[in-house]
Amino acid sequence: MNELYYFKLKNCPYCIRANNYLEELLQEERYKSIQIRHIDEQIEQDLANSYDYYLVPSFFLNDRKLFEGIMTKEDVIQVLEEVLKK
Repeated sequence: MNELYYFKLKNCPYCIRANNYLEELLQEERYKSIQIRHIDEQIEQDLANSYDYYLVPSFFLNDRKLFEGIMTKEDVIQVLEEVLKK
């Protein structure tokens, strides 16, 4: 399974909300196998700059952007479902 890249900022309220959704959803059996690399764009600037996005949270599977911006729980589910398809 491919690794999901999750670009975020520590104090971003939208990232905190996405984190909460992820914590909840990753407890479900269906999503437990998904590997997510959490990338704080202030700490890993070179890596963050190598991806094409403007807003956080942003999710990439390999080089393909799955989502960027303010997320609902349904958006997070769609991202996780896309990972399971691969």
